[in-house]
Amino acid sequence: MVTGDIDEHGELDPDSSVVALAGDPLYIGVKLTDEELRLSEVRLLSPVLPRSKVVGIGRNYAAHAAELGHELPAEPLMFLKPNTSVIGPGDPVFYPRQSQEVHYEGELAVVIGRICRDVPAERAADVIFGYTVGNDVTARDLQRSDGQFTRAKGFDSFCPLGPWVETELDVTDLRVRTFLNGDVVQDGSTKDMIFDVPSLVAHVSSVMTLLPGDVILTGTPEGVGPMEVGDEVDVVIEGLGTLTNKVRRRD
Repeated sequence: MVTGDIDEHGELDPDSSVVALAGDPLYIGVKLTDEELRLSEVRLLSPVLPRSKVVGIGRNYAAHAAELGHELPAEPLMFLKPNTSVIGPGDPVFYPRQSQEVHYEGELAVVIGRICRDVPAERAADVIFGYTVGNDVTARDLQRSDGQFTRAKGFDSFCPLGPWVETELDVTDLRVRTFLNGDVVQDGSTKDMIFDVPSLVAHVSSVMTLLPGDVILTGTPEGVGPMEVGDEVDVVIEGLGTLTNKVRRRD
């Protein structure tokens, strides 16, 4: 969050007040300060800026795979988004000059809390710091033409995250909705994932070491579609809140 000209971490209380934290919850620990503000008095930044990577999971909902004409994957389909693609609530998604078809993809995001590798699925909770809302913005035309995901999903501003991280949440059956200019365009549930969160943590960590602050995007329900310059996208996940971003043209 930003208070005045200072970037700080904060803890959100049930009464919508924010207590500033000294330190960093992912790296050096924190302690509460005496500074308390109303949520309306601060500007929220991305609740996590991965120092290493964002790992995306493709085609993790059967209906989404079907709408794009793809077969179901036999194991999680991974791709990487650079940490420079991450933005926060209210930040603009910039429409790149190279694309004519930019899509929203609302999804649950998992925030890793400790260095880990080869994590068994039954131990996944031990390495998860919490959960937030994500939008895996994708230049669909470039994804088709390139035959892989790096450019299509890697532009600056193509990974909105927020509004905050929830550290205690059962994510087995959460409603995931995306609104485009107020109209519902995606409405699914995490219970429909092909590979659940523990399976994803196990699979990804069997390939690469995960570091504190790394993010796993868990896939999107059906209903993906284009957004245009001037559009507003809200991704709403039960128990996590609303992530809102507008689309702007890149200068």
